[in-house]
Amino acid sequence: MKLWSARPLAVLASLATLVAPSFARDRVLQSNSLAACQENSGFTASLFDVVFFPDNGTININMLATSSIQGYVVFDIRILAYGYQIMHEVLDPCNLGDGAVSLAGLCPMNAGKMSNPFKLDLGPDVKDRIPGIAYTFPDLDATVKVFVNMTDGEMAGETVACLEANVSNGMTVDLIGVKWATWAVVFLGIMSSALLSGLGYANAASHVASNTLSLYGYFQAQAMIGLCGVHLPPAVRSWTQDFVWSMGIIRVQFIQDILTWYQRATGGTASTVLNSLETVSVQVEKVKRALPAEYVDPAINLFKRATAMLPRAAAHIGGRIAKRANIQTSYGSYIVYGIQRVAFRGNIESTNLFMTSLTFFYIFMVFTAILVILFKLGLELFAKMGWVKGDAFSEFRAGWITYLKGILYRVGLVGFPQVTVMCMWEFTQKDSPAEIALAVFFFFGLLATLLWAAWKVSRIARRSIALHRNPAYILFSDPQALNKWGFLYVQFRASGYYYILPILFYIVIKGMFIAFAQAHGTLQAIALLIIEAAALITATVMRPWMDKSTNTFNILICAMNFLNAILLFLLTDVFDFPPLVIGVVGLVLWIANAIVCLILLLMLIITTALTLFRNNPDTRYQFMNDDRTSFMKSNPKLHTQSELEALGVTARGESKLYTKSPLSFEDDDSEVSNPSNPLNRPGTADSNTGNPHFHSNRHSGRWSNDPSLMKDEPFVRHRPSGGINTPSPMTDSASSLPEERAISEEKPHTSNAK
Repeated sequence: MKLWSARPLAVLASLATLVAPSFARDRVLQSNSLAACQENSGFTASLFDVVFFPDNGTININMLATSSIQGYVVFDIRILAYGYQIMHEVLDPCNLGDGAVSLAGLCPMNAGKMSNPFKLDLGPDVKDRIPGIAYTFPDLDATVKVFVNMTDGEMAGETVACLEANVSNGMTVDLIGVKWATWAVVFLGIMSSALLSGLGYANAASHVASNTLSLYGYFQAQAMIGLCGVHLPPAVRSWTQDFVWSMGIIRVQFIQDILTWYQRATGGTASTVLNSLETVSVQVEKVKRALPAEYVDPAINLFKRATAMLPRAAAHIGGRIAKRANIQTSYGSYIVYGIQRVAFRGNIESTNLFMTSLTFFYIFMVFTAILVILFKLGLELFAKMGWVKGDAFSEFRAGWITYLKGILYRVGLVGFPQVTVMCMWEFTQKDSPAEIALAVFFFFGLLATLLWAAWKVSRIARRSIALHRNPAYILFSDPQALNKWGFLYVQFRASGYYYILPILFYIVIKGMFIAFAQAHGTLQAIALLIIEAAALITATVMRPWMDKSTNTFNILICAMNFLNAILLFLLTDVFDFPPLVIGVVGLVLWIANAIVCLILLLMLIITTALTLFRNNPDTRYQFMNDDRTSFMKSNPKLHTQSELEALGVTARGESKLYTKSPLSFEDDDSEVSNPSNPLNRPGTADSNTGNPHFHSNRHSGRWSNDPSLMKDEPFVRHRPSGGINTPSPMTDSASSLPEERAISEEKPHTSNAK
């Protein structure tokens, strides 16, 4: 009797083959969760695992179900693909012709529990009813609904149960190859940028690094879509899962074991959803607001009655645990959505997700530091053995600690989105006291570090503007400031050095809505729509990146993020669109992002390859209008030229003021405001007071030559009026051209006066 009482589910699975795809080899259709789609459903299942093999027409069914239906029924079966109903059929278990004998147990239907696995044979001819597209299209959004309607008694004509199952063909775009390929492109882009920078091609290195990190940010934006608590069609869920590695969501078994132990050792309670899959089903939630209250209310009421009998302190602790626990229905199955959905698809317990992301962020920082140290030691060893030239990577070898600090700062900036989202989400989960402390430390510590670095850059730029009327002068002429803080401004034009602050604000606000509004998908979608619209408008109007190609690359990413926000808002079903429209929106989101992602990857690969195979990679990109290349000291040729100029100045016996390297304003205003500076002490040989060779230019805040003494100074280069001066760190910046013209115009009057 128990065997044949499951016959409606067999019919359900066989009819699902009309829309569900399969493989050319070992084609399989399966469903691993059965949800009730109405309140007071007379049929529920805590475990539901159905596998259909179309080649031989057999179905394997394993479920733990409870039926309270007693009487004669009919099954109203509807099959939907992408929200479009493609089949509707009513089956009477008492009137199926030759099959009446096999369905005798359902005529009438009896109440009871079903817990024994069984197998049904539907015949090999059923595979001919499957459409061709079902074999090839990945992540089909196919759903089967079964309404159980009474045909006799007082409830005749009423629906006593509603069952819904999502059917999968095993084909998906969530592929390990896509994850490795996207990671490899980003890794090779970063390594190429580091190599170009070490060889002295700063212009090419900054372009490759900027485009690589922008692409990485786009991957993180894709992953954040999957973290939202909004219903996502199967294709979108799988596509966004391809990029969760950029948020540190990577499963390694021994790390998961360590994190589970750590959570339990620090007073937390680990989730066991993945360990109970053999006895409990997990439903990937589709529309949260449509969940019947009956699913959760009995469990919540039972919990409240239990905690009411406990002491107040214990009840308070239990209430906090209930807030972070996975949602469990009244009949035993679990429901996951948003960030928990990503954890479940990644085969990670939701209570381990925060520590998993944080662990890989920390591992990445440690690995980067070790790699830089090994590179430094390797260069020194190769130089001693004569395998490389003695001056190879000389700037890196001399200031490798400053380089290391700058690289770690850059890693912190790249990982800031994942730290923001995961740490804020941990504030709502409270997995253990120690993990909350780690979330506070990493989020606020990293945020304070980046804000402090942004303030230092702003201070240096403002000082450069005050002294030279050009922010690029000190930002790019001081090697220590460039190597340590350059990660915040090299991707922007010199006048846009402050743009890192809006970016940090954008990351924090976006992360807050994703982490704190998990139970309110519509609110998340509206907030992301406003945030991405503001980001796109700001980027389009200001165009802060270094040149036209880089602006185009980043504005394209902002435009795609805005389009994704629009499509995500449509997926919330605020406008009550038909299910077919929702299915089409999901396909558009997936296909559009796949195309743009491919274009961006090809752009980065091709441009980086062309740059690496040039004799002079810097010529691949146009020089910046802010004259940063004139101030940089990373090119070995510039080093040689500056050394020759310094030697010439010494041979001519000229002032030390013109042989001194540009002032470093990283730590303070030292050499400008420090009383110990000879330039600021009256009565010294190098001071301004009493020196007839120099006067203070109050308008520009710089030292300039006295026109009346130009003919007496051998180190002053006479230029014709209106001549163009190439800016150099050793002389005035390009912004001083009008002043030089004024000096040259005053020269004849000075001569006549004499």
